[in-house]
Amino acid sequence: MKKAFFSALIVAGMLPLGDSVLFAQGSPAPGISDQEIQLMRKDIRSQKRQLVAANMHLTDAEAQKFWPVYDQYETETTKLNDYRWALVKEYTENYAGMTDDQAQSLLIRWTGADESVVALRLKYIPLFQKVLPSKKVVRFFQLDRRFGMMLELQVGSGIPLVKP
Repeated sequence: MKKAFFSALIVAGMLPLGDSVLFAQGSPAPGISDQEIQLMRKDIRSQKRQLVAANMHLTDAEAQKFWPVYDQYETETTKLNDYRWALVKEYTENYAGMTDDQAQSLLIRWTGADESVVALRLKYIPLFQKVLPSKKVVRFFQLDRRFGMMLELQVGSGIPLVKP
């Protein structure tokens, strides 16, 4: 478990170099292109994969079955995160002059995005259970959730609170 914790700390230390640096004073940082952002996000996904690999303790037979399901899960997760990223960008672009209607719309869509993340996890539980014992499925979702929470904290802490 110490190995998992230290791996998570390493990844968390890298996250400030990712998405959260984009939110100084409520607007995207100048000079950072969408392509650079995509590269940073790709690097974060790579680090997540390494963290999962280091902490799942899969046998060769389990790994052969696990990684294709993981790749499908990550593809769908990336699509959800693309949508969430678009919401963050919309928020930062409208931060200074946000209306109540815009705030309400963002709130509804962000909450819907959170529900989609939960629905995706629920969809994949039985798929992972077909290829791994339940304890390892739980372990995977623990790692996935911890990683997601770290990312949420990093990104969220860089986004200014809406002005009343």
